[in-house]
Amino acid sequence: MQVHVVQPNQSLFGIAQAYGSTVNDIIEANELPNPNQLVIGQALVIPIVGSFYYVQPGDSWWSIGQKVGVPYQELAQINGISINQPLQVGLRLYIPPRQKTEAEFNAYVEPYGETVAPNLEESAREAAPYLTYLAPFSFQAKRDGTLEEPALGNLLEIGRANNNVLMMAITNQEEGSFSDELGRILLNDQEIQNRFLDNIVATAKKYGFRDIHFDFEYLRPQDKEAYNQFLRKAKARFSQEGWLLSTALAPKTSAEQEGKWYEAHDYKAHGEIVDFVVIMTYEWGYSGGPPMAVSPIGPVREVLEYAISEMPPSKILMGQNLYGYDWTLPFEQGDTAKAVSPQQAIQIAAENNVPIEYSVEDQAPHFTYRDAEGREHEVWFEDARSIQAKFDLLKELQLRGMSYWKLGLSFPQNWLLISDNFNVRKR
Repeated sequence: MQVHVVQPNQSLFGIAQAYGSTVNDIIEANELPNPNQLVIGQALVIPIVGSFYYVQPGDSWWSIGQKVGVPYQELAQINGISINQPLQVGLRLYIPPRQKTEAEFNAYVEPYGETVAPNLEESAREAAPYLTYLAPFSFQAKRDGTLEEPALGNLLEIGRANNNVLMMAITNQEEGSFSDELGRILLNDQEIQNRFLDNIVATAKKYGFRDIHFDFEYLRPQDKEAYNQFLRKAKARFSQEGWLLSTALAPKTSAEQEGKWYEAHDYKAHGEIVDFVVIMTYEWGYSGGPPMAVSPIGPVREVLEYAISEMPPSKILMGQNLYGYDWTLPFEQGDTAKAVSPQQAIQIAAENNVPIEYSVEDQAPHFTYRDAEGREHEVWFEDARSIQAKFDLLKELQLRGMSYWKLGLSFPQNWLLISDNFNVRKR
């Protein structure tokens, strides 16, 4: 699989010829929203066996081998070039297909209202072959220990047809927001807590969930140990049914990190108690904040390196956004950016005839444009380069896998690159 970045005056025909592919294959692989109007800086996935590397200034056989993960002697042999021959800048080298590792993948899907929209079900069908887990979001806990169920539509059937473990995602949300008071009741009132666990077991059996997943956020800091004790109790109960237990964790960089989102999430304890965790390594750039990458690689790495100091990497799913944001400038506190899919972002760049730039520091694409009213916008999103950078980090740290928030925003390149990098574990 080749990732190609569109250069000035390039056409799909020329790109296809360069890589021995076809225009139709490239359009289909990328579900191109703009096949006749490529954007300078747009990343394309070229569906070929292996890939090509163009020699850069300062490259050596050894450095290229390190970069592409192939011993340099093997690389030279494959390309029929002596390792003693100087490398010319611009020389194209063939790189054999990368060795795949096994990993697990989860995706949340969040229906709104009483039904599941057809586009959400279609998005689940597209993603499910690449998933280990499928998580309808969310079953909302109530103060009396009962549960409010989300619309499920055909999501469970889609999961079963693709051998997904159905994940029962449970939150402490009330009226659209996470509630510390609801958390306090569930974690400290033993009578309500027992009823809560009884209802979870009954609901999981009813629908066939095999992983129980707690996404309890903005808990009171003083409820940290109560949350740990609740998880120990839940683990004992769910193990009797043969179910997994998982949790969602805020992106911390130390055990002492202050702030209401962080303090009740005890990485070390969760690592000891639950089967795996989803660490929410996204939303540095968020709808209510100033423009920046949603999941910049530096902060993501910092969180995950702290996490593996507290728990086995084999218990960690890296959180990954399937969306970006379009901010109107100048940003002022109280403004709200619009969420966009990677496909929508490319379309916006094409319609406004602006190039896509790429932040090497953040490993994220971005661009600016002016709308019809003359207002300036800044867009940060995800593409094949940014997701490959996360896959490389996942493999480097030997994590369990990746968890996506959330289905419904089109990013076809992501699923192709999963297949190129990993064998998806089905349980």
